[in-house]
Amino acid sequence: MKTSRLAGLAIVAVATMTLAACSSDPGATDASPSNAPTADSGAQFPITIEHAFGETVIEAKPERVATVAWSNGEVPLALGIVPVGIAAQPWGDDDGDGIMPWVEDQLTELGAEAPVLFDETDGIDFEAVAATEPDIILATYSGLTQEEYDTLSQIAPTIAYPEFAWGTSWQDQILVSSKALGLASEGEALVEELNGTIEDSLAKYPALVGTKTLFSFLSPADTSIIGFYTLTDTRPGFLESVGIPAPQVVVDATAADPALFYTQISAEEADKISDAGLIITYGDDSTLAALQADPILGTVPAIKAGAVAVLADSTPLSASANPSPLSIGWGIDDYFALLAAPLG
Repeated sequence: MKTSRLAGLAIVAVATMTLAACSSDPGATDASPSNAPTADSGAQFPITIEHAFGETVIEAKPERVATVAWSNGEVPLALGIVPVGIAAQPWGDDDGDGIMPWVEDQLTELGAEAPVLFDETDGIDFEAVAATEPDIILATYSGLTQEEYDTLSQIAPTIAYPEFAWGTSWQDQILVSSKALGLASEGEALVEELNGTIEDSLAKYPALVGTKTLFSFLSPADTSIIGFYTLTDTRPGFLESVGIPAPQVVVDATAADPALFYTQISAEEADKISDAGLIITYGDDSTLAALQADPILGTVPAIKAGAVAVLADSTPLSASANPSPLSIGWGIDDYFALLAAPLG
């Protein structure tokens, strides 16, 4: 469900790179209108950004922005800047073009063509990133290793995640990246708008608030384990931040190792998730019945009662459970509706 974009923010395309350009010409097509966004009035370069691998100094306002890993291209897009290159997103893509529908919507709104897509099936394609000749590389939500960060930093100043791999909230994605782009005040306005969108949507589903919710991976093909995401991961982390808490087993796992975003327990320990009033998992229309039929998992109160929200594998809505700057406006109503439905 698509909502209005940033009121009051410039919505224009700069430094657009066409897909065809990646074959021979690393330069971008100049599609910048005269009112293209500029650094906010308070921006003073150089800007220093602290992150998990140290500090990155941005000497001047970046014009050519490249991003790697999941969703990092959405911050510049939301602020009216079309990156020269972004990572292709095959998981959750609805039409096989490697671009999520909310990104397609924003490109259309900006009147821009798609950036170069980096194929990260076998890891970061450093040569493809370098070919776009970026001024900055954004990777605030990622799992970069030190080696990958060092290699990217030889191409352009690189902004890694603030603290934990795959543990950057959507708010911090926006605030860190917008600051690096010299658009800190615009980033703050975006966060404020999206917070309002989330609050308005959640108000329609009061049953969710206060319900302990386990964001899990339960596979009928192997019911011997119960996999779940910790609060470091953005999926349960997001729910916790809006008043949908996690069961105690998740809280304990997060405290034991804050760098861990996913873990497992044996199905024989199923009593540890008995305080969950709602369970989220990936699967299909047969998943709930298969879990209920299992002699151990079927005894878990939430599963027995049918309080299980199943996210269809590799669909845009399932991908939007990892909240990102553009996916929130696109699908938050549908997401909360799916979660609330099993609660009656």
